[in-house]
Amino acid sequence: MLNLNETPYQAKSAVLFVIFNRPDTTKRVFDQIRAAKPRRLYVAADAPRYDFPDDLLLCKQAREVVSTIDWECDLKTLFKEKNAGCKDGVSSAVTWFFSYEEEGIILEDDCLPANSFFKFCDTLLDKYRYDTRIRHITGCNLQQGKKWGNSTYYFSNMTHVWGWASWKRVWNDYDKNLNKYNNDEIKEQLRNIFEDPLVVESWEQIFEEVKAGKINAWGYQLDFVNFFNNGLTIIPNENLISNIGFGANATHTLDENSVYANVPIKEIEEITDPVFFLPEKQADLAVLNQEFNIAEKRRKKNSIRKKVKRWAKAAFKRAAAFMLLS
Repeated sequence: MLNLNETPYQAKSAVLFVIFNRPDTTKRVFDQIRAAKPRRLYVAADAPRYDFPDDLLLCKQAREVVSTIDWECDLKTLFKEKNAGCKDGVSSAVTWFFSYEEEGIILEDDCLPANSFFKFCDTLLDKYRYDTRIRHITGCNLQQGKKWGNSTYYFSNMTHVWGWASWKRVWNDYDKNLNKYNNDEIKEQLRNIFEDPLVVESWEQIFEEVKAGKINAWGYQLDFVNFFNNGLTIIPNENLISNIGFGANATHTLDENSVYANVPIKEIEEITDPVFFLPEKQADLAVLNQEFNIAEKRRKKNSIRKKVKRWAKAAFKRAAAFMLLS
């Protein structure tokens, strides 16, 4: 966290803050936004769910947190009157944000930023504004201490959304229901990105479930659009975002013992750029191995393969013995 004797960095980019029913985490994230004092702040809040009685008070309390703005800024709010859910709620909020802004920073109520996250985003939004190779800037690093290269950041095919920044030019390609793509083509295209068949199978399954409306999430769509546009994501070599929302009250991040829960954040002072514009495939694979539990899937597949092989061998022996007897 920021040293109390230092003056916090003042954000230049517009910030979208997406909140719902967690006033405790909302306050912690909002305190970091307050320290950065963005000149333009957008707050989007989903409405309470009718079948969750506690939501009424919790949503009210979360909205009250962001009513305590004590710095000069242009504030816009989008407070929904009917619950939209995670998928529609967040994606519509980002669409609303980019209807006003050409670029900006997006934070959800469980994504606690380092103060230098704002400088990181400001600097790279400006640097890569017209570079269409770059589509996404994230603040979270899930490499568990592993550094990739000697620069402040590296490039990835993945689009982590725990605190991120992007441009309207990129969000214009967002396809909430993946209508542009069909299931028959996906496996072949994913093989152009990932070599491991189990990783390809995992992404293929997610794609099919997103298309079928079985996943109430908005972030996977951003991954697929990035994949299919051959886009690069900027990932810092130090973690600038901590997801503080893991637990029973979360929508997706339920396991509070996850290695990705409450990862400590660090501040960065200067930003140095990589020389090569290539994704770190092994960095992506490290995250996917964890997220998709690839080692366990490979163990099960190998176990099945061994069983089939043993069965075939035994069947061959039985057939040979039968032929000898006959």
